Amino acid sequence: MISASEIVELQDRRVREWHAAEPDAHELAFGPVERSGSAQERWLAAVARQHRANFELWHIEDEARRPEATDAEIAGVKRRIDSTNQRRNDLAEELDRILLEWLGERDLPRPAAPLNSESPGLIIDRLSILALKIYHTCEEAQRGDAPAGHAERNRGRLAILREQRDDLAACLEALWRDTLAGTRRFKLYRQLKMYNDPALNPVIYRKTAAAQSR
Repeated sequence: MISASEIVELQDRRVREWHAAEPDAHELAFGPVERSGSAQERWLAAVARQHRANFELWHIEDEARRPEATDAEIAGVKRRIDSTNQRRNDLAEELDRILLEWLGERDLPRPAAPLNSESPGLIIDRLSILALKIYHTCEEAQRGDAPAGHAERNRGRLAILREQRDDLAACLEALWRDTLAGTRRFKLYRQLKMYNDPALNPVIYRKTAAAQSR
């Protein structure tokens, strides 16, 4: 199921495509091969959906940094950030769920194998963010109106980001290889975010209770 090089290529390609043109609603909702195709194609569609959430989050956060943004606009952006970040985390969990279901059909992971501290879904989320950083750092390295030294500085940053991604992709490959061999395992780690749940965020439920008591 997992090919780190295939995931990295997909993330890079989608970042380029999404900057060139917005995907249609069907692609965002289901992925291009969500309901058909091989198990590998459906898996990569799930990876693309998770990557899309990070893509949206990156650009929503940029909106809040605009110097001319009003307080009302920043407040609206903050709410969008919360909901998009929730989707990002939910989709990372979904990646692990898909993998564990696939492995379960093969009596894997082995319960007695050493536990990895990070799951594939969380690693893929980090790879997604690195793809975005690499894309935008490339843009900065090629800026024609940048001040002196800007391109050189960003070429240095780009080399670091690519090395970090290569290392992380190798870790993902090793984890998957060891999981298939039965010598390592991973678990689904729920993020259990509290801030979007009106029953768990005191800022929300206390205000709601106060309003109801009036």
